[in-house]
Amino acid sequence: MINTDPNHKHTYDAKGNMTCCTLEEKIDAKTGTPHLHAEGDQSHEEHNHDHEEESAWKEYLPAIISFIVLMSGIVLDNFIKTEFFKSYIRLVWYIVAYIPVGVPVIKDAINSIVKGSLFSEFFLMSIATIGAFFIGEYSEGVAVMLFYAVGELFQSAAVKRAKRSIKALLDVRPDTVSVIRNGSAITISPSEVKIGETIQVKPGEKVALDGELISEASSFNTAALTGESKPDTKRKGEQVLAGMINLNTVSEIKVTALFKDSKLSRILELVQEATARKAPTQLFISKFAKVYTPIVVFLALGICLIPALFIENYVFNDWLYRALVFLVISCPCALVISIPLGYFGGIGLASRNGILFKGSNYLDVMTKINTVVMDKTGTLTKGVFKVQQIVPVGIDEKELLKLTAVIESKSTHPIALAVVKQAGELLNGITVQNVEEISGHGLKGTIEGKEVLAGNLKLLKKFNIAYDAEVENIIETIVVVAINGKYAGYITIADEIKDDAKQAIADLHLLNQKIVMLSGDKQSVVDKVAKELNIVNAYGNLLPEDKVNKVQSLKNEKRTVAFVGDGVNDAPVIALADAGIAMGGLGSDATIETADVVIQNDMPSKIVTSIKIGKVTQKIVWQNIIMAMGVKVIVLALGAGGIATLWEAVFADVGVALVAILNAVRIQNIKF
Repeated sequence: MINTDPNHKHTYDAKGNMTCCTLEEKIDAKTGTPHLHAEGDQSHEEHNHDHEEESAWKEYLPAIISFIVLMSGIVLDNFIKTEFFKSYIRLVWYIVAYIPVGVPVIKDAINSIVKGSLFSEFFLMSIATIGAFFIGEYSEGVAVMLFYAVGELFQSAAVKRAKRSIKALLDVRPDTVSVIRNGSAITISPSEVKIGETIQVKPGEKVALDGELISEASSFNTAALTGESKPDTKRKGEQVLAGMINLNTVSEIKVTALFKDSKLSRILELVQEATARKAPTQLFISKFAKVYTPIVVFLALGICLIPALFIENYVFNDWLYRALVFLVISCPCALVISIPLGYFGGIGLASRNGILFKGSNYLDVMTKINTVVMDKTGTLTKGVFKVQQIVPVGIDEKELLKLTAVIESKSTHPIALAVVKQAGELLNGITVQNVEEISGHGLKGTIEGKEVLAGNLKLLKKFNIAYDAEVENIIETIVVVAINGKYAGYITIADEIKDDAKQAIADLHLLNQKIVMLSGDKQSVVDKVAKELNIVNAYGNLLPEDKVNKVQSLKNEKRTVAFVGDGVNDAPVIALADAGIAMGGLGSDATIETADVVIQNDMPSKIVTSIKIGKVTQKIVWQNIIMAMGVKVIVLALGAGGIATLWEAVFADVGVALVAILNAVRIQNIKF
């Protein structure tokens, strides 16, 4: 259960989930940025992990002890009939069972009263269970408090993975960097590098700091940082950003910004700021308790005291008994158990469908979504380059692909690799001679006695080779080819739309969702994908800050927004959205950790499934709420009239809880 007292000792994350540590504890007090653990801090992190496991065990231990002692007491009640046991040992036994789960709640009730919040669920649970002890129903008093404790454990367990949403972002910033000093490369922490120094980045390594490329040319994977699907080839003097991955050759970069001022560090700050702007989502039981608790307490007092004004033979103990029975009936055990179990059932159903919800309240949020904003690359498209079209001119299609692939096999550029992969066995036994790389243009070589040029349009212009004018208007990335000085056609390379993307968009339209696509890719590519998928609102050439602004403008329109993405650049906007959804298969760890919902198999159609699961879960939870309250109102009336005894109270309480649990379990059998 969520605590209604804002000053309660537990801490909560930006969306209302109880956590073991606050966001501030993970942020450096001086710099305002998340703590960065160096390579030598591995033992420290392992120690923290062990500490968390120990804390989790301690969290469950009170409920386990209480359950064991309670069950033992119930067994002893049925076998030991001596007066000594009934009078003394039995009371002490159940007090021992009550202390582990009851004392913390009583302390919370006292703290709430001291801080001005008299009527809280802690107060109701305390009065009801102490009342049960007062009338001699010790096992009921323990069971009610134990049910409460178990319900709170269910709730807190659902959000364990979400308590450190910032932590994974640290992993995208390298712990070490190679800097050239006194003519040799040494490995140091990125925070020690000064502006103007030169760092060396090997193939496959991440760039640690923003800077200017000193090497002649190098290709970088920028998808995680900018969302741009096309690998970016940087030339000497061009800017390289922290977070980019070097793809082919050893590169040297002159540092232009300190570690804390890099583009990637700015993304980290955006995540922090966006998280702070999120409004906490309160579950129904928290709001309900604020009204329910004072009403129940005053009614119980009225049942005990008001009859003295009208009844001549008023007996205080009799009416006190009725009031205590009233309180026992009013204990929200069915709600405390069935609501978390209902949400857990929804979380379990989602997991079986390849969707991870990081907390029960995100199921509620998904039912309110009316705007779905999606990244393009890796979300609606596969994020993997593939040959789309081969257009030969005066040559056989296979021959064009073969010659292009043979010469491109001498390049490590991702686009070249896509062409080579497409050619497959066509390359067998064929070699290329006199290969020449023309920087910024492409490749030149001799294959089977033919002079072959393969590259961009600038390559053909350089050699004064005429080509079809329509090639200038092609949206996708293209490789143009010339053979023996004559234009021979082109091959288009593009990211491929996911198989279920079109159906997913159609289903979202059926759910009356407004759909927006945001991307760092060029507008022409974005427009093409949007047209194919029937998305009206599509925006390209966006930086991470631009995506945040777009989503913020939608929220300013009072829209409930879900954002779906996969790259590091999506982390800030995922944190800002009412529901952040990450593609978990190919998505970055940072985005997955920041998100509220993770689609583990990268299928856009699961966005629709997650909304439907949220709605069916909410439906069953509300069925339980209405049923539990309906039965309780009836039995409360009977108890107030002296018709219902404590046995009926126990039946109403435990029986309704059992029915509610069975209804909650029903979620697991729903098929999508």
